[in-house]
Amino acid sequence: MSDDALRLCVIGATGLIGGKVMEECIGREDVRLSAIARRETKLPRGIRIELFVAEPAKWGEVLEALRPKAVICALGTTWKKAGEDEEAFRAVDQHLVLETARAAKEQGVDRFVAVSSVGSDTASKNFYLRVKGETERELTKLRFNRLDILRPGLLRGKRENDRRMGERIGIAAAPVANLLLHGKYRQYRAIEAKTVAQAAIALAKSAARGRFVHDNDGIVRAAKRLPQLITD
Repeated sequence: MSDDALRLCVIGATGLIGGKVMEECIGREDVRLSAIARRETKLPRGIRIELFVAEPAKWGEVLEALRPKAVICALGTTWKKAGEDEEAFRAVDQHLVLETARAAKEQGVDRFVAVSSVGSDTASKNFYLRVKGETERELTKLRFNRLDILRPGLLRGKRENDRRMGERIGIAAAPVANLLLHGKYRQYRAIEAKTVAQAAIALAKSAARGRFVHDNDGIVRAAKRLPQLITD
């Protein structure tokens, strides 16, 4: 592994995007990957990674020990998993995300990549999207040297025992639905979780300072910037 490899930490490694980030880092010499999770998770074959399992209250200490240059935050739950309780949902998608971001900032993390959602808006009447928008607003206030916010549409990819019926139907219909979504509605197209993961890694490697928001098209463009592995 190169001495100048990016020290990258993914938080939320047990989820769909976090898992894809790990897969996309297999064989990469330009990334030194670590991960933080609340529980053990199956690691992709062939990956080189430092995985730390700890309660969220200890994540700051783990970040202090790891000293990553960049963090990909792929934390999130579902309305169903939260027991359809607003506070339980906020506890993960807002409070835990922000607590993690603050800990990262305190430990000198330079770049923070957060996976949010299409349609996030502090003024939305939809509770889920309003929370996402509020979280984005608070992340901006932390003033990372670089903050990337990803707003993907419906995520396509295999989840372990965590697909809601409506989500499964949406994914099955996505190829046709995507053809019908044009103009300002393109952002609502379904997108491969693998593509989101590739974009997150590419953006974590970007040195330009500022706050950047990426919809589906922006995510695809960012994913294409990730250097391809050379295989024999």
